[in-house]
Amino acid sequence: MPRVPAHLRERALGMLQGGMRTADVAKAINCNVRNVRRLRQRYRETGRTADRPRSGRPRVTTPAEDRYIRTSHLQDRYRMATTTARVIPGTHNPSISAQTVRNRLREAGLRACRPVVRQVLTRRHRQQRCLWAQTHRRWTRQDWQKVLFTDESRFCLARGDGGIPVYYRMIEPYTEACTLERDRFGGGGSVMVWGGVSQHHRTELVVIVGNLNAVRYREDILLPHVVPFLQAHPDMTLQHDNATSHTARSVRDFLQDRNVSVLPWPEKSPDLNPIEHVWDLLDRRVRARAIPPRNVRELAGALVEEWGNISQQELTNLVQSMRRGCIAVLNAAGGHTRY
Repeated sequence: MPRVPAHLRERALGMLQGGMRTADVAKAINCNVRNVRRLRQRYRETGRTADRPRSGRPRVTTPAEDRYIRTSHLQDRYRMATTTARVIPGTHNPSISAQTVRNRLREAGLRACRPVVRQVLTRRHRQQRCLWAQTHRRWTRQDWQKVLFTDESRFCLARGDGGIPVYYRMIEPYTEACTLERDRFGGGGSVMVWGGVSQHHRTELVVIVGNLNAVRYREDILLPHVVPFLQAHPDMTLQHDNATSHTARSVRDFLQDRNVSVLPWPEKSPDLNPIEHVWDLLDRRVRARAIPPRNVRELAGALVEEWGNISQQELTNLVQSMRRGCIAVLNAAGGHTRY
């Protein structure tokens, strides 16, 4: 029977049960008389007006081939669907299509996505991360609230497209509406900033002019900002990563002379520093401004302004996630975590 909408089928059945003639019902729902007769006969036999189940198009792969597709792509996560399609014969054709492989992978819960980029972790790095996490996993919230988490970050005016697709017709890939203009060398300028956060406090956001070396880190960051902050909060500990500007002998001697306690930090562990999430939050707030910054000066001003607009509760939540981060590192055997 041709496809008749479900609401019209129910309506036609009601008319028939009300005593109307078949021809009048067919005229009322604008269909053939034979369709109405078949509908009445189907309802008498099955008690339903819906279509009988159809077999559909037969699958071109067997259950064993479906398992092979899933297993091969689990073993090699970068395997191409076209590669798998060439080695699997179809039921009716010499081979199957790559789209069929993608369909089978989607049925198995596997989808093609861009990989998450992380730093290279050697065996020594993983051991250090595990040891650090094992040592600090039992720290309480009172312990973590005594740590000042600091870091530098660079923000650019120009931003990559992030892999956003564009939809166009075959004749218009180079039209103005379908092209993206971007300086291949990252034009537009950038701003490097330094900041520190804790569970109940935050430092000023410092705009760094030029590159940051050990001398500038000591004279422009530690002396005017970190040392006064820690003197005002003598029970707090400084945290910074293992960048060369942080671990230089002159910087270590400077901190030791001023009795600044420094939290030992494992190498290549940005996922353990909650301020990394603050940088992401700050970037999103600047990008969401009604009037985005148009030059480096406006970008620096927007960063300083939005830094002050971040609520302290958001910073508190990030610092309180440190214990969960340590547990995640241990569960990953020192490897990468979602933090």
